[in-house]
Amino acid sequence: MPHLSRTLSLAAVVLFGVTYMAPIIVLGTFGMLAEETKGNVPTAYLAASIAMLFTALSYSHMARAYPVAGSAYTYVRRSINSKLGFLAGWSILLDYFFIPMVIWLIGASFLHSAFPHISLSFWLIVFIVLTTIINVIGLEFAKSINSLLMLIQSLIIVAFIVLCIHYVTTDGTTPLFSLKPLWNQGAHLSYILAGGAVACYSFLGFDAVTTLADETKEPKKIIPKAIILVTLVGSAIFIITSYFVQLAHPSFVFHDVDSAASEIAMNIGGDIFASFFLIGLIVGQFASGVSAQTSASRLLYAMGRDGVISKRFFGKLSPRFSTPVNNVVLCGVVALIGTQIDVLTAASFINFGAFLAFMLVNISVINHFWIREKQRAGLQIISYLLFPIIGFLTTFWLFVSLDRLALILGIIWLALGIIYLAFLTDFFKKDPPEITLD
Repeated sequence: MPHLSRTLSLAAVVLFGVTYMAPIIVLGTFGMLAEETKGNVPTAYLAASIAMLFTALSYSHMARAYPVAGSAYTYVRRSINSKLGFLAGWSILLDYFFIPMVIWLIGASFLHSAFPHISLSFWLIVFIVLTTIINVIGLEFAKSINSLLMLIQSLIIVAFIVLCIHYVTTDGTTPLFSLKPLWNQGAHLSYILAGGAVACYSFLGFDAVTTLADETKEPKKIIPKAIILVTLVGSAIFIITSYFVQLAHPSFVFHDVDSAASEIAMNIGGDIFASFFLIGLIVGQFASGVSAQTSASRLLYAMGRDGVISKRFFGKLSPRFSTPVNNVVLCGVVALIGTQIDVLTAASFINFGAFLAFMLVNISVINHFWIREKQRAGLQIISYLLFPIIGFLTTFWLFVSLDRLALILGIIWLALGIIYLAFLTDFFKKDPPEITLD
């Protein structure tokens, strides 16, 4: 019988998580966040980083307690309640379904901007087909692709920062270290939180690594470490990069918000660098798309394997490749919705599910360690009570900062989940199927 093989090391899992974040997306979405925060993008990333770090700590605790694929779905159902766990899985499923589409849609938008005679839909389909083929073949092939693509986008980010520093120092009127990119005259807490709420979707890499527990050599040791490392690395990249870009372009006004980074690249490096930047952005989106589709297919496999959703379709592995081919292909098909909606709509939809799942995981830590196991001595007060409370409150703060459309779409998705749960449990009279640890 085909099965998932434990081949991934700490370095491979961290690479997967950081690649999932697509670090170069800090440049791809800079214009949107600059407009949202009124020119305080690094502060928005700082706010998002704080919230995500406390939540990542909670994820690491739960990953150590339950070293199995399933993410928030597994943690909440095992530590609190199986029905609530189902709704946590349903919420995070929203993210995993739509994140690949957002990633590919951003890449397709930049390519369409560079080659306007070729439709955005064409580029989107190219992204979908190529990444689907890679993920059908398997993670070992994806790992080799990710290493190369991560190197390319890392070089682009470094070059962008260096050119921003050169641009600022050549100008001679702006100090290299200033508080203005963090808090200018137009800054307001509501703008920062709104920007932070949007920026948080880039941090889902720490959550994504939990879906690889069944394919990691020592998941109980490696996954918790990887969660924290991915969050710290991502935070550093996003904050440092956005700081220097904001320093080089303090305004939040652009000719085109969607391609603002290309405009900045042109200003700091000319036509040649702008072309290299476009290549790096597309490479980053492609690499992140591979990781995002991998995680989505693994979460569906974890839920299908125990019969929460159709086991015949979702819990099946390919005899040839030992990968969940049905789930991989389904993710690609869902991404075709991107031909009909824009990036902001899709990204807003994602954030609702992410924040809801994050809040539940923070509660899970308190319930599992503090209440159920009574681990309340010394530093356990901080680890299992104080930090999860902070993680919950900071995430809730970002949650209520979502725009109205995100809340409406999210509530509709959650309502559908409750209806399906009622069907699955004979109107809540019994528990939904429980996930296995094999």
